[in-house]
Amino acid sequence: MTAFPAARENRRQLAIDVGQIALLLGGALWLVVHGARSMHYDWQWYRVPDYFLRVVDGSLVWGPLAKGLLVTLEISAVGLVLTMVIGLVTAVLRLSQSFSGRLLATSYLELIRNTPLLVQLYVFYFVLGPILGIGRFWIGVLCLAFFEGSYAAEIIRGGILSVAKGQWEASQSLGLSRYAGYRNVILPQAMRLMLPPLTGQSVSLIKDSSIVSVIAIFDLTNEGRNVISDTFMSFEIWFTVAALYLVLTGSLSALAAWVERLMRRHV
Repeated sequence: MTAFPAARENRRQLAIDVGQIALLLGGALWLVVHGARSMHYDWQWYRVPDYFLRVVDGSLVWGPLAKGLLVTLEISAVGLVLTMVIGLVTAVLRLSQSFSGRLLATSYLELIRNTPLLVQLYVFYFVLGPILGIGRFWIGVLCLAFFEGSYAAEIIRGGILSVAKGQWEASQSLGLSRYAGYRNVILPQAMRLMLPPLTGQSVSLIKDSSIVSVIAIFDLTNEGRNVISDTFMSFEIWFTVAALYLVLTGSLSALAAWVERLMRRHV
């Protein structure tokens, strides 16, 4: 008997939630349309698809937004891998018995986390790039990886420390080396706790990747800005760029949620 009132309450709450979302979206849409109308803005959404893909002399030609999206995907993918590697190495060094290792890891964390990302990017581009002979693409990737890796390191360290002390003792009693203990015992258990915050950090990496446009890397943000300078379609292009970033981050969050559910089933 109690199931029916509960079901009605759930439907009622769902209706309220949907109504609130619709009200917020409607208000945001009204604000944009009203603002554009007061500016006498001429909407040209029909031109946006041409900046993704168009047909020229019977051949398909990728537009600037599509090319910029591919560059953003490449930067984000490579940067994400390096972020996890840097974060894991830093976390292990902070937990090691080596004084020099802990000093190196702590110095790196304090330096990176207490300086702006834009300043770090300029240091990488104008100082480290010419010294090491690194191109713009890798300058952007490495800067993002070191910046996001400093936050990932603390997430990984917290996940490792959350594993019960008895698990460390059990791995040592089995004669496992420290490396084998991390790989086979500690990290698999810590991963379930680390996955949600690491997903958030990965989403931040994708969003922060737009900053590489300041060093003339033709990512999605830079290409969008170039299209706007040629067409003056500010509203259409920036909304499109924002939607593309939302699709990327939303897809990553959905993938991480699926992996998290999969891991829980095997617990």
